[in-house]
Amino acid sequence: MALTERTEIGGMNVLPMGQIEVRKDTIIEKDGVEISRAYHRHVVAPHISEGDLAKEDAKVQAIVAVVHTPEVKTAWTEYLARPSAYKGE
Repeated sequence: MALTERTEIGGMNVLPMGQIEVRKDTIIEKDGVEISRAYHRHVVAPHISEGDLAKEDAKVQAIVAVVHTPEVKTAWTEYLARPSAYKGE
């Protein structure tokens, strides 16, 4: 009986302000047959640092390279500067 664990990107969504929602799946297999799957979600915002981006999966990095344009980064910075940015408005 061999148990193995692996992770993979289960999905990504681009949100309206350019944030990228990432779903990472953790899969447990017994003798090559999946017996469990757990999900973890996190968001990659347009102001992610180069160091943090380097820790992301290559698929996420590829999407960031396309989505996080200078215009998106500027709009995100302006959004965060608004007084209502953290109140969901």
